[in-house]
Amino acid sequence: MMNMIVPLLSLVPGERGVVVDLRGGPNFRSRLYAMGLAPGAIVRVLESYPRGPIILEVGGTRLALGKGMASRVFVRKL
Repeated sequence: MMNMIVPLLSLVPGERGVVVDLRGGPNFRSRLYAMGLAPGAIVRVLESYPRGPIILEVGGTRLALGKGMASRVFVRKL
């Protein structure tokens, strides 16, 4: 299986990935770091709503991330 690097947004519920890149400015990055979304973190998508946030689990914590933010977080699929 290829180690595909994809936007977090493209993962479907149940899929996991390792954060490899956050594509945004310092404020964007520090907000995500504060939520535990830093390079090396393992994330699991719990739910993804067509017109709403993507619900994630990171280190035992549930997060809701807007689609715009999720499109700028890149993960390597596990």
